[in-house]
Amino acid sequence: MDTLRAGVVAVQGDVTEHADAIERAAEAHGVAADIVEIRSAGLVPDCDVLLMPGGESTTISRLLEREGIDEEIQAHVAAEKPVLATCAGLIVASSDAKDDRVETLDILDVTVDRNAFGRQVDSFEAPLDVEGLDAPFPAVFIRAPLIDDVGNDVDVLAEWDGNPVAVRDGPVVGTSFHPELTADSRLHDLAFFDDLEVEAK
Repeated sequence: MDTLRAGVVAVQGDVTEHADAIERAAEAHGVAADIVEIRSAGLVPDCDVLLMPGGESTTISRLLEREGIDEEIQAHVAAEKPVLATCAGLIVASSDAKDDRVETLDILDVTVDRNAFGRQVDSFEAPLDVEGLDAPFPAVFIRAPLIDDVGNDVDVLAEWDGNPVAVRDGPVVGTSFHPELTADSRLHDLAFFDDLEVEAK
């Protein structure tokens, strides 16, 4: 069986939930998933796909820079390898977080407002029509960032209340919501198995 080496940036966020979702998506394609938790430099170059979970964006960006993981992620994207960045991961991946405390990776040409959907108590779940999916996705929004501007080459995959909440920029898919907090792994499938060639490791 072919193996997908999937790196989950594990400095913060729902690492286990994302790993489970990747494994489910891989299994649906008859592929084994080798999950690598990334907390230091040197692991990203061996990964086929990367996932950047939520958490606290200023902390995530500082740790990525301190450990030298930031440049490895940028090289991963430059090599056209897939990335799924969710919630705070989306903020860190963006070109502009409108917050000088966040050192963005500039791998996703969007501008975001942190926590624009409100505080923890304002969290909600909504059925979301996502381009490429045949039925609504149960999107979970928790202190979600708002995508308020997208670059010319960015495809908007889903909107909520007139605002983009899922986008694709080349090999990078970003979501304002948490796709890992549901048993539905179609977002991981969409991000990682769209024209992905998996080789035996």
